[in-house]
Amino acid sequence: MNRNFEAKFGQSFPIGATKLDGGINFVIYSKHATGVDLLFFDHVDDINPSQVFNLDKSKNKTYHYWHIFIEGVPTGQLYGYRIYGPYLPEKGHRFDPSKLILDPYGKSVSIPKNYDRKALAKFGLDQVPSMKSVIVDLEKYDWEDDHHPKTPFSQTIIYELHVGGFTKNQNSGVDSFKRGTFLGLIEKIPYLKELGVTAVELLPVFQFDVQDAPEGLSNYWGYSPVSFFSLHQGYSSDPDNPLQVLDDFRDMVKAFHKAGIEVILDVVFNHTGENKEDGPTYSFKGIDNSVYYLLNGDKSKYLDYSGTGNTLNANQSIVRRLILSSLHFWVRDMHVDGFRFDLASILSRDENGNPVENPPILWDIESDPVFAGTKLIAEAWDAAGLYQVGKFIGDSWKEWNGKFRDDIRGFLNGYKGKVSEFVTRLIGSPDLYQKKDSIPEQSINFVTCHDGFTLNDLVSYNEKHNLANKEENRDGHNENLSWNFGTEGPTDNPTILALRKRQIKNFHVVNLLSMGAPMILMGDEVCRTQLGNNNAYCQDNEIAWFDWSLIEKHPDMLRFTKMLIQTRLKRGTAHPEFNMSLKDLLNQPLITWHGAKLHQPDWSYNSHSIAVTVISINREMALHYIFNAFHQEIEFELPTSIGKYKTKWKAWIDTAQDYPRDICLWDEAKPIKNGKYLAQAHSTVILLTQLGTIKK
Repeated sequence: MNRNFEAKFGQSFPIGATKLDGGINFVIYSKHATGVDLLFFDHVDDINPSQVFNLDKSKNKTYHYWHIFIEGVPTGQLYGYRIYGPYLPEKGHRFDPSKLILDPYGKSVSIPKNYDRKALAKFGLDQVPSMKSVIVDLEKYDWEDDHHPKTPFSQTIIYELHVGGFTKNQNSGVDSFKRGTFLGLIEKIPYLKELGVTAVELLPVFQFDVQDAPEGLSNYWGYSPVSFFSLHQGYSSDPDNPLQVLDDFRDMVKAFHKAGIEVILDVVFNHTGENKEDGPTYSFKGIDNSVYYLLNGDKSKYLDYSGTGNTLNANQSIVRRLILSSLHFWVRDMHVDGFRFDLASILSRDENGNPVENPPILWDIESDPVFAGTKLIAEAWDAAGLYQVGKFIGDSWKEWNGKFRDDIRGFLNGYKGKVSEFVTRLIGSPDLYQKKDSIPEQSINFVTCHDGFTLNDLVSYNEKHNLANKEENRDGHNENLSWNFGTEGPTDNPTILALRKRQIKNFHVVNLLSMGAPMILMGDEVCRTQLGNNNAYCQDNEIAWFDWSLIEKHPDMLRFTKMLIQTRLKRGTAHPEFNMSLKDLLNQPLITWHGAKLHQPDWSYNSHSIAVTVISINREMALHYIFNAFHQEIEFELPTSIGKYKTKWKAWIDTAQDYPRDICLWDEAKPIKNGKYLAQAHSTVILLTQLGTIKK
């Protein structure tokens, strides 16, 4: 830009780079820094700055806030900080003034073409190509009449997807420059709308470090955050323009909202991409390491509750402010509808790493009026064994129910001693959610997610196959509660293929019709496979991408999933009473358990089957569920009457039947001719009957 900017002392707030009358006010917090320089650059690949502003401690520092006002700074200006201070790891200090430091509140990050993560890990090494923060003007965007759909959880179907992987495949039908981008997602909204999902949960979209992966691979999932305010440039339609990604993202949010679909972000506030002691320095490590991270006793090493090398000091007051400001930005300025907090249990740890009963940051989020109506979902565990499912704080938080995943997998895949746990998960996990006001959707139900097998692989592999990750198959979960039906991986055996499809349908039925808010993993509706890789975090290729040819290969599975979702949503619309608390719902005389014989459920260790009759809340319909996870067919007796009404059962779902008899519309269901039903091995059956109105 070849111009000199005039500088003034500035003010200590707001934190970050803020547009004020006539220029930009820059503020960064560092308690232990001895000096700070603000650096401007003309080009992203420049190593040397075009202008340096030295911040005077006596004039440009208030308390621990370093600040300066620069007149006439244009949108798009590249900048960063050089921060001076002691390098004393044993005291927790890792200042390195040879490194360019990003603005932690910066709204965009620009990446040089020759960015080198390893070089940034070498202390004192200067002349290193570095990421740069970018001045952004958020006021110019026209949101038109955009508004949050605010879909109630009783009406919510979540679809977890990866922004890049959803459209990167050449067979996606998306223009090449849009593949793997936010704009690419816009083109697939009709597919998601037809599927019936009401919310997309996007894997991390904050700028992340793609080089944080084994040699020769790249970080694909994005759980290596560089900035909590900046979007990942790799999802931009014009990666060379660091401002374009903001418009792309906002265009995407508007398009989803017009389709009635909410946007939930998977956010990572538990660690950063700077990793452990030998990791790079580009952010908090170089700003004030002992403030932003949890350190061990002698402060030379990081406490690692994330499994990635470091842990953010989330309940430190400055870090709390950072997290809240980030969340405010995404809701207020980017119109996001909700968040799924990765390893959220870490946010309940204090500055020594100990779990606390009332963690400040979680209560800050819970009670903040900005988040009223915003979906808050916790992954209520961490990598160090702190498991808080059913015990997470507050009234607003919903939880990924890991016990639902495990108990449903165990029962349907034939593990012994699982029938009681299966039933408990089916009815909303009352053992976990006993609070008086807990709603049925306190539990976010899922069988698969990005972390683990896809649904197809869950029924195709007994073991993980992660050699492509270059970690000698040591990474990923070893206990998957999976079952390959006799052959590991792909097969041409028609019997095994039929059983696998049947089992996938069983999982879909339980996931989508249990009490709780269901989540579906990208591609599970069409049998997407990762070839047995259950930790594809570094596979930015066809292993992890959505294969759009599967829609034509498995139209029966897509139809089955669509019809289940339609019924699920119809139930919520027709019966708003489903918004009552889980306790009140279960206290209604609506559920009766059976075995092969009526009123004789088998709760024994060796049991692999259960049946249940469920009366609708308005007493006008009853459904009879049969779950046979046994390896042989079982004949089940059916209720001949409910209350004063005789039953006329019709078959709605039978996962053992071939397309199109596996599922039908309710008014097309075929009558059952006698009072019994033969449920095939590894099948789920749902019958229905009209009752009129039964008096309570």
